[in-house]
Order: sequence, then structure tokens, then C-alpha cells
Amino acid sequence: MYNAKITAFGACVPKLEVTNFDLEKIVDTSDEWISQRTGIKARRIVTDETGTDLATGAAKQILEMSGKAPEDIEMILLSTCSPDYLTPNIACMVQNNIGAVNAACLDVSAACAGFVFAMSVAEKFIKAGTYKNVMVLATEVISKFANWEDRSTCVLFGDGAGGVLLERTEENTGVLCEELGAKGSGWEVLGNGHMPINNAFNNAKPLTEADTYVFMDGREVFKFATSKLKESINNVLEKANVSKDEIKYFVPHQANTRIIEVVAKKLKVDLDKFYLNIDRYGNTSSASIPIALEEMKSKGLLEKGDKIVISGFGGGLAWGTMLIEI
Repeated sequence: MYNAKITAFGACVPKLEVTNFDLEKIVDTSDEWISQRTGIKARRIVTDETGTDLATGAAKQILEMSGKAPEDIEMILLSTCSPDYLTPNIACMVQNNIGAVNAACLDVSAACAGFVFAMSVAEKFIKAGTYKNVMVLATEVISKFANWEDRSTCVLFGDGAGGVLLERTEENTGVLCEELGAKGSGWEVLGNGHMPINNAFNNAKPLTEADTYVFMDGREVFKFATSKLKESINNVLEKANVSKDEIKYFVPHQANTRIIEVVAKKLKVDLDKFYLNIDRYGNTSSASIPIALEEMKSKGLLEKGDKIVISGFGGGLAWGTMLIEI
């Protein structure tokens, strides 16, 4: 039986860093207010970059690390909830930019859990023997959906992209176990980019600026995330018969430091085992986990044989947790 293992990492973030002090100049907020409630100190925001540009940067880094030619890539799976266009998908544009002419291309939409969902889809293609390698990317430009007059949401988000290369192996390593789920009854809790029906045969109002903004019930998101993250991680570890002590790092979606602190306490796991970089990047939606993974790899924190758990949660409401052996 084939398994899928990570063999390369990549990430790309915008040039512009926006600190909490920068936000103090444009919205009624403060560094203290943001830091205490979210753990965020800064985030990267696009100026002239697009989601495709960021994804292309991450893809090129993955190619460089893997030593593969672009023509060797058999599929590009990309997670985003903030695409440059409704069509074509970003995966196709990345394919063009890097010259991966032989790659099938598909975008996946599962909001902040999207990278885990994309990893799951990629692993199935590899396990089935359809492809030997799949580039899995996530790119997000949430800043274009932010209401920059709403301090409750605009301070939270950042832009960026990251990804990995998944390759076929016959070793008992790589993706070991997973859980994907959704609670559609909570769809109104978190979202962005409403597209109302407006055509020549109805009386709908035209699309307004407010339709594009992020909407979020912060309390409900907090309750959902802190309960579901703990439950999902426990489910995956129990299913895999792996103890929490065997996990080197838990790599959660970087949504809010307070969420992660509560989850660590509920799991009775030292917070030091949870990798955090939200202070420097903010909430980059589905890109947050692969950005963290690339950073961990570049710091020498991930070595062959290490077991990690990645876990995403967000709009849908959707969640996904995956146990991976590096």
C-alpha cells in the first residue's frame, strides 16, 4: 500500500508588515487591546501582490527544496477562500507561472480548515496510485475582505501563502491518520464575500461593499474552536493509537493565541508543544498551517521520524485534524 509523505516545504508572505501601532493610526484600537485579546503584534498585508503571486512564491520554494523540475509535478491542489477570480482557479495560474505543464489543477474551499482538507484529498490521490506527487498549497488575501473601520475584525487577519510537496512512499510514514468534519448549521457564524443574486429577472439590490466584508460572531467561533479542536485531536490520536507524549509539535490554525491556550489546557499538554507564530503573521486563514510548517522546517525543528498534528478550523463551520510523521 502506498503512503504519502512530506518531502519539501515553502512559504511566501507580502513585503509590507503592518504592526498594531500602524493600525492605531487608522482605526480605534491599541497595541495593548489587540495583543491581550489575540496575541497578534503584526501581520503582512498585500499592496501590489495577489494570492496567485504568493502561491507562486511558495511553489517555487517547494520546487527548489525538492530538486524537482516543474514538469515532474503531477497535480497542484490549492486551498483558498479568497481567490483572485471565481474562475480560473489559482492552481491553474500557479501551474502557468512555474511551468508545471503536466499537473492537474484544483482549488479547494474549506476556509481556515482548507489546507488540511487539501492535504487529505492529495493523500487519497497518492494512496490510490493515481499520482506519485502532489503539490499542496494554500494562499489567502483576507485583507481585501476586511472592513478597515471595524476594529473587531480588521486587526485579526493577515495575508500569505504556504505549502508542501506530498510524495508516494511505501514506508509506514507520512500521513498516518485524519479526521475531517463540518457543522453546516453554524455557517452564519463566520464568512466573507457574499455574492447576492442580481440579474435582469429579479429585483435584488446590487452588490454593496458591505457584502464583501468578513462577518464573524467571535464568541461562537471561540466556543466552537476550543471544543472541537480538543475533541478532534483526541479522536485522531485515539484512532491512531498514538499518545500525546509521542507528538513533538501540535501545529494548529493560527487564529487566536487565547484559543490555543485554552485547547492546550483542556488537552493537558504544555503550551510549548504548540507552535505559534500568530504574533508575526496574524490569522492567514488556510495558509497559516503551511506557513508555520515552512518556518519550523527552516528553524530545524522538524526532523525525520517526528510526529506532528496539524489542525484547522473555521468557516463552514469546518474542521480537520491530521497526524503526520515527517
